[in-house]
Amino acid sequence: MNIILTTVSPKIESTVDPRFGRGAYFLIVDTETLEWQTHSNPGARSTGGAGIRAAQFASDQKVDAVLSGDFGPNAYTALEQAGIPMYVYGNCQTAIEAITAFKDGTLRQIGSPTQEKFYSKGKEVP
Repeated sequence: MNIILTTVSPKIESTVDPRFGRGAYFLIVDTETLEWQTHSNPGARSTGGAGIRAAQFASDQKVDAVLSGDFGPNAYTALEQAGIPMYVYGNCQTAIEAITAFKDGTLRQIGSPTQEKFYSKGKEVP
């Protein structure tokens, strides 16, 4: 199974990044072999639509699940429409902890956005 995680650096030893749309990196991991690759998040520096861009990238990678700390309404909707389940990190601090928790079935799968508003250039947008 291939999963994608948001991380602060391009390494499997990285700290997780709690932001999905604006997270710095995407770590794609095969949960069976632990083979991994990293990509810069194409939504991280966008002026708008970060969550949608990030969700499109995840969908293009044909991942089976997405792990992050938060999913805004636009990212949630795009991932849901693509049929990709979303899980939140909970207490996990590192990518390895999150991968292990996912494999153990202890991460919480979400059924709605984790935040009701999204942010653009540091300002709340209704």
